[in-house]
Amino acid sequence: MRGGEKVFSRLCGLSGAFYELCELYGHGHKYLWKGRRNMLFGNKSSSVEWLIAGLGNPGSKYEKTRHNIGFLTVDLLAEQKGVKLNKVKFKAAYQIMTFAGARCLVMKPQTYMNLSGEAVREAAQFYKIPADHVLVIYDDVSLPVGKLRVRPSGSAGGHNGIKSIIAHLGTQDFPRIKIGAGAPEDKEGMIDWVIGVPSQGERKVLLESFQRAILAAECIIEQGCARAMNGFN
Repeated sequence: MRGGEKVFSRLCGLSGAFYELCELYGHGHKYLWKGRRNMLFGNKSSSVEWLIAGLGNPGSKYEKTRHNIGFLTVDLLAEQKGVKLNKVKFKAAYQIMTFAGARCLVMKPQTYMNLSGEAVREAAQFYKIPADHVLVIYDDVSLPVGKLRVRPSGSAGGHNGIKSIIAHLGTQDFPRIKIGAGAPEDKEGMIDWVIGVPSQGERKVLLESFQRAILAAECIIEQGCARAMNGFN
């Protein structure tokens, strides 16, 4: 069982039709990791150049939900890189890996969504990573299912995880990749929607969006947000 199939069969409980889609997207995509010069923060070098945080809630109760789109994306990234996010520190499950030619700390905050900033701040401070090298991947109910939106900065837009990160970093100037989760017709059912499980049809769309989000993250690190916005928005 290959990377895409493995992570989604484990986390999403997918059916045979979705395995076929995993097979479709699991082949033919070869990622070219280009060299990149070491980044400096102030006068002190860091062993980690970028922090990539996928947002979500820990625990089996939430692992298949729309609000865990960020978790699922970085899980797929780790799967493709042949590593596991199994180190525990900074109130997060994480791993340090080479991605897009840079040393990246890829994390899933274990604080629950509303306190995500605690984990992000601790790791960023420890490795002296500036805010413009903190890349956050998360769900956005204002976007259609699977639609990507890359932004170099911005407000929380009602997302409590982003609100927490802004508060703990002291700035909203950090790049992010939003992945559309869609929204219910009845806005009063929003909470149940975000902690609900996507339909089989939505999962098919989301798998492709997770793959594209990884490519967008690669583009941000290698070429900057402006290029990624042109290519993925």
